[in-house]
Amino acid sequence: MAEILNVEAQARESFGKNAARRLRHSGRVPAVVYGGGGPSVSLTVDPKAIVRILHSEAGHNAIFTLQIPDKAPARVMLREWQWEPIKGGLMHVDMVRIARDEKLKVRVPIRITGEPQGVKLQGGVLEFILREVEVECLPDDIPEHITVDVSDLVIGRQLRVSDLPVAASVKVVAEPGRVVAHVVAPKAEVEPAAETAEAAPVPSEPELIRKRKPEEEEGAEEAKEAKAEGKKEKK
Repeated sequence: MAEILNVEAQARESFGKNAARRLRHSGRVPAVVYGGGGPSVSLTVDPKAIVRILHSEAGHNAIFTLQIPDKAPARVMLREWQWEPIKGGLMHVDMVRIARDEKLKVRVPIRITGEPQGVKLQGGVLEFILREVEVECLPDDIPEHITVDVSDLVIGRQLRVSDLPVAASVKVVAEPGRVVAHVVAPKAEVEPAAETAEAAPVPSEPELIRKRKPEEEEGAEEAKEAKAEGKKEKK
């Protein structure tokens, strides 16, 4: 990765919210640089220079030279930055000094190329799941991005972190089994339910058959016999 540009900074002499507000009104923003065995130094920088770096090909992984009057130039990277929530202007920048012989852990974007076979021939849908990955390497070996060809992906096949093509000087820190992209079958359309369902037959009420109790059967017999005797007397 090449250093893309220089950023000029000035030592910051006033502090506090009001001073920071006046500084931003003048066209500069508060900043700080630290790390690399050196002291923490409060600075002011031109926000346009920082935005240009963030919008560059390398983005926040860009290494640039910070020039401070009366101090040796320092190779630095952006560590943190803060945006104004309403107007979107840059409010504050943190930078860290970089040593050429010390490895860094940075997040690098993943880019895909090609049209998957599963999309072109099988009508599947490509899902790009992992769009950046953490790597460890020396500052000069930081890739701007990792590009991988997905042309061979078919439905059901997955592209994983272990499949990413990286240089031997770059170590991928992320879990090798994590899925980067895959092709899935299109979802089947669900037919709407019938608006009117055939009415189910209403079951008829079952006939109740009550079994007589023994005493009821005995009484009935006695009444039957008494009725018969009564007919005999009339004769």
